[in-house]
Amino acid sequence: MRIAVAGATGTIGTLTAAALERDGHDVVRISRSLGVDLSTGEGLDRALGGVDAVIDATNAPPTGRAETVAYFGTTTRHLLTAGQRAGVRHHVLLSIVGIDRIEGPAHYAGKREQERLVAAGPLPWTIVPATQFHDFAAMVTGWTERDGVATIAPLLVQPIAPQDVADVLAEIAVGQPQGRHVDVAGPDPQDLVDMARRTNDARGHTVRLVPTWSAVFDSSMAGVVLLPGEGARIMPTTFDAWLAGELPECTHRRTLAEPRPTST
Repeated sequence: MRIAVAGATGTIGTLTAAALERDGHDVVRISRSLGVDLSTGEGLDRALGGVDAVIDATNAPPTGRAETVAYFGTTTRHLLTAGQRAGVRHHVLLSIVGIDRIEGPAHYAGKREQERLVAAGPLPWTIVPATQFHDFAAMVTGWTERDGVATIAPLLVQPIAPQDVADVLAEIAVGQPQGRHVDVAGPDPQDLVDMARRTNDARGHTVRLVPTWSAVFDSSMAGVVLLPGEGARIMPTTFDAWLAGELPECTHRRTLAEPRPTST
């Protein structure tokens, strides 16, 4: 099949494109750096020519709530309308577990707008909600660290390996549209503070962690709201396995949950 991956230069997009090519598919990589601008639609019709399926693994720049919703809305509309013109038969959107249960940060509002547009749009679709990635905890401390001290919310999460997410997206894209896919998660619930401590220790980075609900995330995200629902698809890579041998080179990339906070 010929499959386009939007956000192809990001962590998930890169891994997903590689997984598709590993399985013998023709991959069209879509990103601004490769000459396709989703915010304007420039280059999109050309990129989607002959494409059977589109995987949207894009992220938003770190801005305020209204700007994030507008960005995701604009890019998603461009993908859907260009996909309709090109005869795309399957639109796959990577989303986040739990965003329908809490108001959440700006990024969550943007992802909800994406989901709304895809579900109401002109193309057959699958929405894939995934939990936070294994490197999410240390990334959060990278956002907040000042003078060797970092704040972090004591979230309960069930993190997943980026490669596992990519494998699921590649598998789903070549199949039939499913509507809303079951939640996709890693095998074990984890405390975000403990994850951050262990990841920073493994990387040789010394930082004092201050658990708090008054920084990036508030208490509306406490409890089980970020955990996968009943019947979730559980992927095999544990946090311990990732920590032992699969640490990515880039420590502070954005993931599924939230871009770097701003003052807006």
